[in-house]
Amino acid sequence: MGSRFNQRDQKRKVNKIYNIAITVVSILIVIVAVSIFLSDDGTDTEKATTEPKQTVEKDTKKKVDEPAGKEEDTDLTKEDEDEDSKATEEGTEENTEDGTDTDADTNTDTNTNKDTNPDTDTDKAEDGKLVEVEGNGDGNVATTYKSESWKPVGTEQSGEHTTSFQKNSVDWNEMSKAIAHGAGIDQGNMKLWWLQNGGSPNTAIGTVSEGDNPKTFRVYIEWVDGSGWKPVKVEELKTNDKKYK
Repeated sequence: MGSRFNQRDQKRKVNKIYNIAITVVSILIVIVAVSIFLSDDGTDTEKATTEPKQTVEKDTKKKVDEPAGKEEDTDLTKEDEDEDSKATEEGTEENTEDGTDTDADTNTDTNTNKDTNPDTDTDKAEDGKLVEVEGNGDGNVATTYKSESWKPVGTEQSGEHTTSFQKNSVDWNEMSKAIAHGAGIDQGNMKLWWLQNGGSPNTAIGTVSEGDNPKTFRVYIEWVDGSGWKPVKVEELKTNDKKYK
């Protein structure tokens, strides 16, 4: 009996020890598991906490850096604008210089033309110059002159020409035109005092004055076939000898 009791007692002790050991091991396992869990949670929390800070810091850096970039861009833009302005000013100066040169060339050409024009005018003056010639001895003639510039005034007539002294006929009007041309008078303001034959079929003489001007001219004209009447000589009269005829 005693031996069995002792065995049971020992088994109880051993079971108790086992139970204690198991309990201790379980507690250790729980402690380790809790520690691991807490450590993992803390790490994740730190990571989560750190990452937003880093993100915030990065965003802040970006926000802080962006104005600097804008300032740099603004500076570059200002520099580009300054360079463009300088280039524009230089181009304007060049254009101005070119324009000045062009104006100078234009003025030079104009001056050249002006220098040339007087010669042309002189030639025209020489061509249109009235040359005084000796008169026919008429005491009423103050001056007699001719001009190489006198040309036929043209005609509407065709075929064989026949001089006509019928007033307002085609030939009459063309003779009046030639007489005004020789006297240097506007035909519309010319007074034709007398028109007569010049001594041959294709010559005529007209006595004229201009408006109320008392200066009177005797104009000699002749017919040129196909070209019309042409002044050949002009006499400036002292008095109008046809005024009262």
